[in-house]
Amino acid sequence: MEFHLQQTDLWTSMEEQTKSIDLHQNAAVLPDPIHFPNSPSRPSAASVPTPWTMSPAPLPTNQQPSVYHCIASLHRPDGNILSIAMTKEFIFVGSESGQIQSWKLPDCPGVGFIKASSGRVGAMFACGRMLFSCHGDHRVRIWDVKMGNKRLKPKKISTLPPKRSFLVVRKSSRQLQYHTDFISCLAYNEADKLLYTGSRDSTVKVWNISENRCVDSFVAHEGHVNAIVINQKDGCVFTCSSDGSIKIWRRVFGESSHILTMILKFQLSPVNALALTVSSLSSSSSSSSLKPYSFLYSGSSDGLINFWEKENSSSRYKHGGLLQGHQFGVGCLVTIKELIVSGSEDTAIRVWRREETGNNGFVHCCVSVIEGHHGPVRCLAAAMEIDNNMGNMLVCSASLDQTFKVWRVKLKKEIVGISQIINNNNNNNNNPVLSPSWVEKRKLQGNDYYYSI
Repeated sequence: MEFHLQQTDLWTSMEEQTKSIDLHQNAAVLPDPIHFPNSPSRPSAASVPTPWTMSPAPLPTNQQPSVYHCIASLHRPDGNILSIAMTKEFIFVGSESGQIQSWKLPDCPGVGFIKASSGRVGAMFACGRMLFSCHGDHRVRIWDVKMGNKRLKPKKISTLPPKRSFLVVRKSSRQLQYHTDFISCLAYNEADKLLYTGSRDSTVKVWNISENRCVDSFVAHEGHVNAIVINQKDGCVFTCSSDGSIKIWRRVFGESSHILTMILKFQLSPVNALALTVSSLSSSSSSSSLKPYSFLYSGSSDGLINFWEKENSSSRYKHGGLLQGHQFGVGCLVTIKELIVSGSEDTAIRVWRREETGNNGFVHCCVSVIEGHHGPVRCLAAAMEIDNNMGNMLVCSASLDQTFKVWRVKLKKEIVGISQIINNNNNNNNNPVLSPSWVEKRKLQGNDYYYSI
């Protein structure tokens, strides 16, 4: 299975739901398994009782939309779920309590948790057996995670910055080593063993995990850094911010410093999420015209998803269009090959498919709309699942309704209906806006509302 994940540090807490399952336990006891619902959140369109729910995606009437069902659900009464990470073996969920709960794939039994005494787990990233987690003390923990005796056996490898850095007195050294505000996002360059952290302090720091030290630090944006993604093929770093911009950075050859190479800006709204799709070959091209392609997707507070396509000739990213479907702000994105999964303040999760047209162009269609959360969807993780040669997708989501859910989505390849695509030359006045209730709360609490926890 191929796994991709994305999380964002976006919204504040919601009111606690009435029904809950208490999973707040001490480290000596395994957490309860996720609750498996006996029926979906709303009735199935089929006449025979089934856990599968018809997606309400606006598709042609002669085509059946994709179906999905919730295979696991968890409520956290001790605080919001802030981050999700997924490996080939585990799902990890971080919360305000400081715990990182873990479940074993594919059946999702609880296998233990990691308890750190450093506050909330605001962001996580997983790569192989390594789990990176950001905590309330503005530092990063690196864990080695594996199974042993039917439970998780985590081992902390290091902390960034290490404790010895606290003895550094020089102001310049402290500025290099420390984030001065919460870390909101993580990304990892696997080839160069470099960890990137973005923070509400508007900076990005680069860590050499082999040497446990910060090798570069730079002010990336005028606002909070909300997301970071890395092109693993060429090392390009993409950052986005509440200042409404996306920036592309490259590492100076033979050095640790980074330089800004391009700024992408198509809207005034804060950019909350990024996702990158990179392929060495165009999947539907003939063998005589194979070409590489790269797509960058961004989700913003105006409810739109912008996408950029990399030009083969200039290696620059040109704006390709907008995806419209969410009613309120888009808070998280994740991509898997030709699929894009988005979570929004409107409580819905949408699955989009990118398809190549005959003239070497691309179009996007919404193939599924997943409903079941009762608050803004805060973070996502997704993976393709091979089941009897059927391309099912596993989607993990967390919402400000304090619930974490695992969905199985059946995607039909023949669905090609286009769902509300906005191109540069397409004037559409039905632009989505932020939820009035959340806007009012933001006005009361100031501009930092969406970035406070």
